[in-house]
Amino acid sequence: MSDMTLSLDVSRLGFGEQKAQEQERNLVIIGAGPAGLTAGLYAGRAQLEPLLLVGQAFGGQAATTSEMENYPGFPEGIGGMALAEQMSNQATRFGAEIMYEEVVSVDLKQYPFVVRTYGPVFRAKSLIICTGTSSRKLGVAGEERYIGRGVSFCATCDGFFYKDKTVVVVGGGDSAIDEGLYLTRFAREVIVVHRRDALRANALLQKRAFAEPKMRFVWNSVVTEIVGDDNVTGVRVRDVNTGEETVIDADGVFEYVGLVPNTKLFEGQLELNEQGYIATDRRQRTSMPGVYAAGDVQDPWYRQVVVAAGAGAAAAIEAERWLAEKAFEEAEQAQQAG
Repeated sequence: MSDMTLSLDVSRLGFGEQKAQEQERNLVIIGAGPAGLTAGLYAGRAQLEPLLLVGQAFGGQAATTSEMENYPGFPEGIGGMALAEQMSNQATRFGAEIMYEEVVSVDLKQYPFVVRTYGPVFRAKSLIICTGTSSRKLGVAGEERYIGRGVSFCATCDGFFYKDKTVVVVGGGDSAIDEGLYLTRFAREVIVVHRRDALRANALLQKRAFAEPKMRFVWNSVVTEIVGDDNVTGVRVRDVNTGEETVIDADGVFEYVGLVPNTKLFEGQLELNEQGYIATDRRQRTSMPGVYAAGDVQDPWYRQVVVAAGAGAAAAIEAERWLAEKAFEEAEQAQQAG
């Protein structure tokens, strides 16, 4: 790691571009959420010695979930990060390698495919993309200014800091209500602001939310501004029916208004759908042979951990078969040439 750090520092200081350390790998998996970790497990058992590049989001979106009650095998529920750690331990047990390197570019026009990080450069004979999604922002005044000073996208990360305080949760889906319920462990009051007059969360979450005395709901309303001084002091909301605006006093704002696929690295190289998700067939194959995608980065419909894990397993199986076929073809060509 010291050599890589030195190379990175010299490059950033402008003393000339040094040739990055290069490594060739059978399979590189970008992302370490449920899809990536399961792909790593299956590829490890297939003795492909897969490399998982984690970046800054170990566990993916699932790791921000306080408790999952619908993942098979855990009847009492399990926290998202705890599940990710168990998946990671299982994958590495079978030979997967995990590196906390952030991918900065991918070149699919060369083969083996070129995956660059701030440290090493990897040449991958096959690639599985499990980069997941990121939280969509509201795009309102004050939002950027107060990120980290009252604006958050992760209740399990930041909920503790709002003990005996008032927080606003923006959204009405599963994530918003699940994380809002988690916040009631700490906050004095959790105010859910939703643009409709009914929640989109599943029936069980709704039942729990409406029974929770610390939660109240502001219906048919959208946030137009996040206000504060040094930190957040409240949100300005507009009633979508009347147009009336009011300010809700609050110490923090937690946003759950949708997700954006992390596909910028692959624009112009892989086929994406109209929403920006990677297009795959039923076998997790992308528009580039040897490149697969699994999990939320190609699934705008289900967004479930169990579905992502299954897709990761399928992608690894397909990658192993593709690599085996390619090795056979290359050996056959070499034999004919000899």
